[in-house]
Amino acid sequence: MARGRLQIYLGAAPGVGKTYTMLEEGQRLRAAGADVVAGFIEPHGRRPTAAVAEGLETVPRRAVSHRGAAFTEMDLDAVLARRPQVALVDELAHTNTPGRGTRNAKRWQDVEELLGAGIDVITTLNVQHLESLNDVVRQITGVLQRETLPDEVARRADQIELVDLPPEVLRRRLAHGDIYPPDRIEAALTHYFRVGNLIALRELALLWLADRVEEGLQRYRAEHGIAIPWETRERIMVGLTGGPEGETLIRRAARIAARTPGSELLALHVVPTDGLTHADPTALAAQRTLVESLGGTYHQTTGESAVGALLQFARAENVTQIVLGASRRGRLSLLLEAGVGHRTILGSGPIDVHVVTHEAAASSALTTRRPRPGHGTGPRRLWSATVGAALFLPVLTLLLAAPAPRLTLSGVLVVYLLAAVGVALAGGLVPALGAALAAALLADYYFVAPVHSLRVEHGGDILALAGFVIAATVVGGAADAAARRTRQAVHATWEARVLSRLATAMMHGQDLPSLVEQVRESFGLTAVSLLERAPEATPAPRWYVVASAGAHPPEQPYAADVESPVGDTLTLAARGVLATDDQRVLSVCAAQLGMAYLHGKLARHAAETDTFTAAERTRASLIRAADRDLRERLREAEQALARQDTDAAWAAVRRAAQVVTDLADLDRLQGGALDLYLRPVGLDEVLTAVLDDLGPGGRTIQVRLPEQEPDVIADGAQLTRVLTALAADALCHSPAGQPPTLTAEAFDGRLRIRLTSGPDGAPRADSLTLRLSQDLTEAMGGTLEPTYDDGWLLSVTLTLPAASTQA
Repeated sequence: MARGRLQIYLGAAPGVGKTYTMLEEGQRLRAAGADVVAGFIEPHGRRPTAAVAEGLETVPRRAVSHRGAAFTEMDLDAVLARRPQVALVDELAHTNTPGRGTRNAKRWQDVEELLGAGIDVITTLNVQHLESLNDVVRQITGVLQRETLPDEVARRADQIELVDLPPEVLRRRLAHGDIYPPDRIEAALTHYFRVGNLIALRELALLWLADRVEEGLQRYRAEHGIAIPWETRERIMVGLTGGPEGETLIRRAARIAARTPGSELLALHVVPTDGLTHADPTALAAQRTLVESLGGTYHQTTGESAVGALLQFARAENVTQIVLGASRRGRLSLLLEAGVGHRTILGSGPIDVHVVTHEAAASSALTTRRPRPGHGTGPRRLWSATVGAALFLPVLTLLLAAPAPRLTLSGVLVVYLLAAVGVALAGGLVPALGAALAAALLADYYFVAPVHSLRVEHGGDILALAGFVIAATVVGGAADAAARRTRQAVHATWEARVLSRLATAMMHGQDLPSLVEQVRESFGLTAVSLLERAPEATPAPRWYVVASAGAHPPEQPYAADVESPVGDTLTLAARGVLATDDQRVLSVCAAQLGMAYLHGKLARHAAETDTFTAAERTRASLIRAADRDLRERLREAEQALARQDTDAAWAAVRRAAQVVTDLADLDRLQGGALDLYLRPVGLDEVLTAVLDDLGPGGRTIQVRLPEQEPDVIADGAQLTRVLTALAADALCHSPAGQPPTLTAEAFDGRLRIRLTSGPDGAPRADSLTLRLSQDLTEAMGGTLEPTYDDGWLLSVTLTLPAASTQA
């Protein structure tokens, strides 16, 4: 049997005309000869909607009784038995009332059965009921939608049509009474139906529908083998390697995407097919979190070639722009093989490619990686420069002594001077001085008359040679000093960057393992561990790894190559080679890590202490309230037995048992073990049950309700229990002739219920009944606020979310 087709009329808000449009479509199909029935229509008292439904065959609704209240729902079995071609079913996200004959919790599940039976279904849906947009709608409107629909259900629809009205037109319809009754118009206009709310909801509906259209476009391109991107919207993809430049690239791509409304941000990491990768999993996880926090999506693929996999993914996802980081490879490496950015540009075709510079790029002068040991430091560099000068100067002399071109003595000395400066830069002042003396001797022997002799005939030549030695020594010394100062400046800048980067990460709240990994990368160490010594005093102290990074991190200080203590109980242990000059910087980093660890430890301890103190205070208050209530109830039972009033005694015992039940339920509620079933509940039905439970005394309560109060989202049984307990307590403390009053009013998508005691109030302002009522109300998404006067409870105001009205 072929599955039926699902058509959804989607709206941004109540009143845009979804039900009306659905009925018009039903009438059109009926006029064209189709067998159409109305499975469930909710006109909400709107005359135009009811009028357009005239003439359609309607399947009678099924009556459902739940906890003493009567409701009507779609009769699924009757619609299946009728087996029409097309069924009109309003309010797809509706929650069915549980009861006899109800086998599905949601109406969309009923619709799935109709579709499975081969029946086409036309239905309606508000965008605020989509599960993925629920929290966004709550932020915009301040109203929590209890009835939600999984997005996948709507995505499977064969056709989705937007029923749209500009906010001004919708507000005008509301003001004319076409959506809500007159007593609800002003509140709706000033709260849910504000212009800003309607614009935001409209944009949500348009964007969500645009995504569905995009999915259809992708299917069409795949079915027809279209590889060239169609720029229907901007899709910006950022390539991630797991390196330190990732966050810079993500934020740059997000800014590009933000300039074009409706654009999409994607991030891609390519894993080599051989499984060998240098990507840092911690860094990738942090970058994935950043992408998702900016509204983008993270993807990972494999490929032999990073460029090939990247371009293949870009074409498959219809990407219009690619953001890559400048290469971190050196210039010589780039000369041998073009970088990923250049190769991507060559193969991108119509896709734009942005190559973004960053601190980790090879062209950057300074990075947070440890600089290499400076030239001219250590005996190895000194002897290397000396040997190099011994080999280079004879070769240079042979070239200068060639027959042509023949240089003058001054020209020869200039060339030798450049060689001495080079030796100074490579090995320092001592090799430069030796090179200058050797060059002077070679110049005297080969270029000063008499040639091939160390004698000098002319005084001018002696002066030239002496000047050369002095100049070479001075220039070599200056070059050596400049090189040393440059190396010191580079190292100092690196130190500052390391400490600044670590401090910034701590300020932004990065976790301790990420901070340890940052230290490991900065110093080029193999592995780093932050160790804490156990407090117990033993001959061999025990150490615990607080946080670690790298392969095989040390678990004991003696197992490390480098150790930097932090106080008496913490130490930073590392494996790898560390220069002597870097030990001081590592000690400062270790102190910062120790501060971060201790700060987090103190914060956790403070939070645990506050939670424990609050719990103990609450538990003590509840025990005192329960003890007082039990004593009072048992005293009442004892007095009743003394006067042989059995009925009063049993009533007191039952009230005492109720105290125990309330205490147990409160414990279950706070432990999350008390189940609540939240659904739209009519206040008049709840109050009827409350007054019945109160017996004859309940008839004296003065009830003032609006003519058309909205339903509230609540558990009907628990709401009845709360109001009954509060009303009974108010009755006990209201003198004859001055009964309690109960009033209700709707405002801002909520319903406020106020119960006022007698003029003197109730003395038990911290009773167990009040506490249980507060917790139950909060569990149902509402609030319960008592009003006191000099310690006496005068009134209780209970506020619950009102059920949203669908079009």
